[in-house]
Amino acid sequence: MELPDFMSYANKFSANDFVDKISRIAKSAGAKLVYAALILYYTLQSDKVSKKDKAIIIGALGYMISPLDVIPDAIPIVGLTDDLAVLVYVLKKIWDCVEPEIKDKAKEKLKKWFDEEEIAEIGDLF
Repeated sequence: MELPDFMSYANKFSANDFVDKISRIAKSAGAKLVYAALILYYTLQSDKVSKKDKAIIIGALGYMISPLDVIPDAIPIVGLTDDLAVLVYVLKKIWDCVEPEIKDKAKEKLKKWFDEEEIAEIGDLF
């Protein structure tokens, strides 16, 4: 699958829209997508991340929030695969900037929506 120009979605991102969407789709999206999104969201809040990386993160999260994407989210099972691809792509690019505390914070937040078995799925993020 070819990734879209997710930077064109940067204007779709807002913290409130992110929290609303992630809360709505958590169970259907799966722990892996939610974990990737949370890591990016928390990394965005870090003052140790470059402006360039923050711009890329905003584009990816904007893409996830936007109802207009390559595969519409409403399509069962495959509807969120493009969102996951974009999130993982960006996460790989900025992985060196992700501090252990951010990963722990994201894992802790997962407990709100997932049980231990579902959280275990995040082990193979890449």
